[in-house]
Amino acid sequence: MGTIENSQWNQSFQVSRASEWKYRLIYWFNAYPLLFLPVTHLLYGNTPSYLVAPDTDLVIEGFGRAGSTFANFAFLSAQTRPVNTAHHTHAAAQILLAAQRKIPTLVIVRKPEDSVLSHMVRHNIGPRPAYVAWNRFHRRILKYQDKILVATFEQVLDNFGDIIRRINEKFDTDFAIWAHTPQNQAAIFEQIKARNHGLFGDGVTPARIRSLSIPVPSREALKNHLRRQLESPQLARLREEAAGLYRQITKR
Repeated sequence: MGTIENSQWNQSFQVSRASEWKYRLIYWFNAYPLLFLPVTHLLYGNTPSYLVAPDTDLVIEGFGRAGSTFANFAFLSAQTRPVNTAHHTHAAAQILLAAQRKIPTLVIVRKPEDSVLSHMVRHNIGPRPAYVAWNRFHRRILKYQDKILVATFEQVLDNFGDIIRRINEKFDTDFAIWAHTPQNQAAIFEQIKARNHGLFGDGVTPARIRSLSIPVPSREALKNHLRRQLESPQLARLREEAAGLYRQITKR
């Protein structure tokens, strides 16, 4: 795939105020079904496996960069019959709609600081809008906790087969269990690479590497470079709220 030197990453990363306003608007809009549903049906209604529909068997969602690509590919690769999933809206509204319609729903929750860093790099934004969006997303779904299955980012990557077992137990479904072996995991990452190629093409530009759905060493180095921004005293209230929400929703 190639690499980008850390200095190139640091030079290329500049917070964009236009990107921040766009990001704030999207994640605010995505939190409320009355806004989200009609507009997204108009824009994406014909896109398979995007929005909750009457024939949806499972919803796989999470705040962006939480591992839903891996989970969706792994889940589908294990099934021996046609199964419809809805995924990748990264919208709290989608989860609320699925819960209200009693559709089995998996929500993947990543630690707030890791999510915030990933969103900063992906969207060229500062930490504040990412924290605000993370908190709103998880605050909105918290009251539906008994109607969804929550799994942490680490649980999905460590033993996704066990997550499917938990889905079957909670929702009385009979989905086939994915065997979380090194070979199967490698196959899923190959699928993700193919998806990345289709969506973003080739090349090693910062803009492309920011968008990939797999770990990239140079991107991780940039996140480490930005991590100290999360320690700002001005973010203390948002950090505390995020930590509390994470404990509540993951029971940790």
